[in-house]
This record gives sequence, C-alpha cells and structure tokens, in this order.
Amino acid sequence: MANRIWLWWSSGKDSAWALRTLNQDPAQQVEALVTSINADADRVAMHAVRRTLLEAQGEALGLPVVVAEIPYPCPNGAYEAAAARVIAQAEAAGVTHMAFGDLFLEDIRAYRETLLAESQIEPIFPLWQRNTKDLATEMIEGGLEAFLTCVDPKALDPKLAGRRFDHQLLEELPASVDPCGENGEFHTFVTRSPDFSVDVPVSVGERVERDGFWFADLKPKPGAQ
Repeated sequence: MANRIWLWWSSGKDSAWALRTLNQDPAQQVEALVTSINADADRVAMHAVRRTLLEAQGEALGLPVVVAEIPYPCPNGAYEAAAARVIAQAEAAGVTHMAFGDLFLEDIRAYRETLLAESQIEPIFPLWQRNTKDLATEMIEGGLEAFLTCVDPKALDPKLAGRRFDHQLLEELPASVDPCGENGEFHTFVTRSPDFSVDVPVSVGERVERDGFWFADLKPKPGAQ
C-alpha cells in the first residue's frame, strides 16, 4: 500500500521538485498540498504569491490545496496552532506522511519533526542533502520554470525580484548564494512543471520593499487559461 502524503507546498521550485520526486515513486501517493497563507494579505507566506495563483497551481496538479491561515505578524505560537490544525485534519483524512521540500537546514528539519512528533504522521524529505547546484540544474533541465518572488537584499541585488529562475540566473549568482536559495536568499513561484497539466503563466508587476525584503508582484497573465 502506498504512503498517503500531504505535501507542504510553498508554491516554489523546491516544493515542486519534491512533488516530482515523490510522483516518480509508486510507493508514494500525494493527495493534497498544504500552504501557509498570510490571512491579512491573502497571499502565500513569505513568497507573497496571490492566492489565485496558488489555486491555479493546485488545479494544474489536480490536487486540493489545504490552507493554513496565519496572522501577520505571526508569532511562533500562532504558526504552531495553525500547523496543529492541519495535522489534525490530515490525521482525520488518513494521511500517513507529511512531505517537505527542505534541502539541508538541520534546524528547520528538526522543527518540522517536532511539529509532527505527537501525531501518527511521519515527516519525509525527498530532496534532503541533494547537492543544490546539481539540483537547481536538474530542475531547469527537467522542464521546471519559475520566477523569483522574494529577494533578500543582504544577499542579492533587489532588481532580481521578478527574474526567471534559469541557467543565466545561476551563472550570475554570487558564490556566497546557495543555487536553490536555501538560506533564504530568494523564493520562487513555479509556472511550469512536468507535473502540471497546464502552465500557470504570470506577468511581473511592481517590485516593493517590505520588512527588509524585496518582492515582485506576480499577476495572472491576461488571457491565460
């Protein structure tokens, strides 16, 4: 019997490639996506992606999106309460595993494991300890397309907000920046994936600075299906 999985979905490339990895294993069955939404802005937490674009991704994948609404600002207690509600919902649905797209940050992994510790759900990390340079290249060459939605100006030029995640970007990244942005240097939104039934095209709107980060406002592309 296949593992019944909910995938913690950020709308970005690591989540998408974790799903790709899981879908290639017959022992894994992803049944839903879980996403934290900033309730005040109605956008994906930290990535600042509009809910409508998130929902379009779910439709392209044929998967329901389970939303964990969190306040802004969000203290740890509020986040953990929202996560606990999702975990309880997953348990009630018969989910056996919760998957995450984390790559190498031990403290983040430990935090996820702690959140699930009192449940019957096991955490899994399909991309864990993959070489991030190789992984970034694999994503691009594997047909994934994404845009940078959030940039940390302490690590990167703010003008990169809104840039396409591609080979040229990887070549331009400073040596101090992880190719997958795992240290928080940047976050992305996926518009195309081998697992999408259709693309989720976007246009890049204004760039704004907020809370020390630069964000590109991605909009559904006019006339897109």
